[in-house]
Amino acid sequence: MKKQLSIIASALVLTSSAVYADSKNVDEAFKNGKVSGDISVHTQSWDNGAGNKDAGFTAGTIGVNYSTDSVNGISANAGFRAGHKFGEKENDDYKGDFEQNSVMNVANISYSNDLVSITAGRQEIDLEWLGDFNEAIVVATTAIPSTTLVAGYTSRQAAVGGDELKKFADVTKDGAYVVDAKFEGVENTVLNPYFYSAKDVADFYGIKADFDTDAFGVTAHYATSNEKVANAKDGSIMHFEARAAVAGFAFAAGYIDTDKDAGVASISAFGDNVDPTEELGDYVYAANTSTIYASAAYTIADVELSALYAKAENDTTNKEDSEVTVGAAYGITDSLSADVMYTDLSLDSDVDKSKLVANLTFEF
Repeated sequence: MKKQLSIIASALVLTSSAVYADSKNVDEAFKNGKVSGDISVHTQSWDNGAGNKDAGFTAGTIGVNYSTDSVNGISANAGFRAGHKFGEKENDDYKGDFEQNSVMNVANISYSNDLVSITAGRQEIDLEWLGDFNEAIVVATTAIPSTTLVAGYTSRQAAVGGDELKKFADVTKDGAYVVDAKFEGVENTVLNPYFYSAKDVADFYGIKADFDTDAFGVTAHYATSNEKVANAKDGSIMHFEARAAVAGFAFAAGYIDTDKDAGVASISAFGDNVDPTEELGDYVYAANTSTIYASAAYTIADVELSALYAKAENDTTNKEDSEVTVGAAYGITDSLSADVMYTDLSLDSDVDKSKLVANLTFEF
């Protein structure tokens, strides 16, 4: 509670500073604010295999965001998303992904200048192991040459999008801290060391290196955890990927390996950007698992086509679980787009399953 109050207090201080520093421009900042958002329809259907009931639902959502203009570097942002069920195959299929009818997912005040930015409140975060919408305070600075340094604290988190509405919930009892640095002082290269800490849960840290040119790219990434819960074993993950662009095609192939006893443990608790699959993630991050994957993408006549194959081999259970996903996306107009995706799961650890997803989205 004290940490949440400190975030609110920081926001109030920033607001007061803006008003007293240049009060005559505050009205103009609100009048010149920008509204954006989208209206989407999402449908998904699961074939859950022999002996299991199929599942699925169709839902519509609307998301609206408003941002004020800046006054002395300070601005305010607010946004929400609301959803409505059109139909479902079985009772509560919809509620599995839509816990709420609406969520206010953005509510923050931010300050920025040439060297630093500070955002306090509900905001979207996309770091290596921290994602979705968070009640957080995040500070980013470029004061160090060729480096972007991010430090933050998050207390609560929610997953909000056209296919789900989850309420904000505590990430841990005492929240979690992150320090993330990206160094770009070497041509075509990004070095990304990071450290996360959640009191009485775990500390985890790692480093990621990306090298990219117009035609070729590689990634090497390693992370490990120090678990603080009694009897919990430390986790780790190693990831390699190679990418290439040839004749309009984008290819990627990679390898992921997890700790033999604990898998990734707490490392993926707050979000992740490593797992490339749509539905295989729990198997990819399980203990003593090696995963290989390959993907391809190509655009023809404004239709974006994609395909992915992944296979997770668990050396403890001696089982193999694999996924094949194919998708297509088309921009009907500058504002209206449609996409469809089919995923087939071949599972030694469970019955085989498949999923069909389609979206229609209008952005404004």
